Amino acid sequence: MPNTTGSTHTDQAGAAAVPQRIVAAWAVHDAKKFAAVFTEKGTLILPGVFKKGREAVEEFMAEAFAGPYKGTRVTGEPISVESLGPDSAVLVTAGGILLPGEKEVSAERSIRATWVVVKEGTGWQLAAYQNTPVN
Repeated sequence: MPNTTGSTHTDQAGAAAVPQRIVAAWAVHDAKKFAAVFTEKGTLILPGVFKKGREAVEEFMAEAFAGPYKGTRVTGEPISVESLGPDSAVLVTAGGILLPGEKEVSAERSIRATWVVVKEGTGWQLAAYQNTPVN
């Protein structure tokens, strides 16, 4: 269960559900669905990668799903949810990429990620994502 602190006015369940939307999009290797989780100007930072904007994220993930991420799955579970106010939160997740047939993330692909999520309209969107290897 994630550590949840901050304002009780934030829809923490909605904010904490954002990573599962990414996991679901990755499971079907749908770059458009993946990018739709981001805000229009959202950022994606991975080791050696910086993408800004939904379109850039979609292009990157389409190439990745056809190349190095082909056949993979991803996992990420919130370990911390910090409310910044009623419409924003910071999440930290533990997870990583699973190769075909794997049930657990290997030490080499284990990550911690920071997610800045914001409420837009009636739903939560990803404004900024960054991950770093655990090892």
